[in-house]
Amino acid sequence: MLPIGQCRLEARVVDITTLAVDAIVNAANTSLLGGGGVDGAIHRAAGRDLLRECETLGGCATGNAKLTAGYRLPAKHVIHAVGPVWGGGGHGEAELLASCYRRSMELAQDAHCVSIAFPAISCGVYRFPAQQAVRIAVSTVIATLQQAAGSISHVTFACFDDPMFQLYERELNGRQAPPSKPA
Repeated sequence: MLPIGQCRLEARVVDITTLAVDAIVNAANTSLLGGGGVDGAIHRAAGRDLLRECETLGGCATGNAKLTAGYRLPAKHVIHAVGPVWGGGGHGEAELLASCYRRSMELAQDAHCVSIAFPAISCGVYRFPAQQAVRIAVSTVIATLQQAAGSISHVTFACFDDPMFQLYERELNGRQAPPSKPA
């Protein structure tokens, strides 16, 4: 666990659909209408009302995110973030992935969320190299927390398996908490 100001960052091997947090982030596709992996699991757990709300949103561009209710999930909100498909690294994938995390944090803060959980966006069928994706995820979340005094006090990186957990643990443990800003 890494403290950043008043916020705690942690990694856990856990099914993101079971977390009772203010917002979970969905690794969505541009249609926002469900898919495989995390996206499919979130849509199944939330129920048909999530799909109905997503149908009204007009999709979402890669690198952006949109907020919905959580419906049957223990989470109050779902933030649908569309990560990039890995194309070798020369197509702006790193910035698009960082943008997903930044926009998700902004939406969570706008909704006055205290807790948020992220999956490993773009690391499944979108083939983003896991170690690079983890570095981008952690650094973007930390930078966003430092730039804006928001409501978020707990960030969970929900890992689908132990190897992903180990990558997040190494990244979090390799960082030192920045000094607190003077009051």
